[in-house]
Amino acid sequence: MNERALLLINHHSRQGKQRSDEVVAYLQNLGLELFIESTDEPHHMTEMIHQYKHRVDLVIVGGGDGTLNAAIEGLLETKLPLGVLPLGTANDLARTLNIPNSLPAACNAIASGKIRYIDLGWVNGKHFFNVASLGLSVKITQRLTKQAKRRWGVLAYAATALKVIWESRPFSADIILQGRTISVKTVQIAVGNGRYYGGGMAVVFDANIDDQRLDLYSLEMKHWWQIIPLLPAMRDGKHIHWRNVRALEGQEFEVYTRKPRPINTDGEITTYTPAHFRVIPKAIAVFVPN
Repeated sequence: MNERALLLINHHSRQGKQRSDEVVAYLQNLGLELFIESTDEPHHMTEMIHQYKHRVDLVIVGGGDGTLNAAIEGLLETKLPLGVLPLGTANDLARTLNIPNSLPAACNAIASGKIRYIDLGWVNGKHFFNVASLGLSVKITQRLTKQAKRRWGVLAYAATALKVIWESRPFSADIILQGRTISVKTVQIAVGNGRYYGGGMAVVFDANIDDQRLDLYSLEMKHWWQIIPLLPAMRDGKHIHWRNVRALEGQEFEVYTRKPRPINTDGEITTYTPAHFRVIPKAIAVFVPN
């Protein structure tokens, strides 16, 4: 593979700093000519991608889901394909795309040159790969520290979730799908574009990141303890069959709440309700394993 690649590594991601030299060696051994940039501020990625758009054939991003999300605008504007190196904590986009956690194998997936065109989710002008949600997941994001993620990895999500669930209280929302309004009392609404989020939970068991649909679920429990037995089913997306879980699918949703509520996109709080969600089919090209 004699192509030129812009390599962007987030040194604040869980494995970014300590494994960057290893990544460079693997990619160079596979024949890639690298332009290497590191950033402690992922929001600079769009600017960097634009700087190199006429000098490279692809963009490789090393970091977690938040880092990958920060590259979306630059990828959309330049139409450059994306190589994913899972150097973060949850690595849910990599899991959705079957990209291995092994760095040599992830590098080989990029060098193999197999492209998959994937959808993006969109909410209030903000794009996302995996999931946008409000309710419990926002509180988890607010509580989850970088130190905990770095030290405990995916276990940090589970421990923080248990604390948040104990304090959860239902809120009222209106969900609009194809002109129909559904009024709910819920502790969480999640809208998925990909399959995995939150360190390996599945939005829906059959979701794909190129199925040109969004999958919405709403957890409509009255008491915090009702969520606990649901958690194992959420690992494989089978929770949608439970009695207190509402599941919907479509290309577009609107969600209204009595007061503005924060929305988490790929692990970062980026917008508030009222929210307009839609899917953008085949928006970005990504290298995936054969």
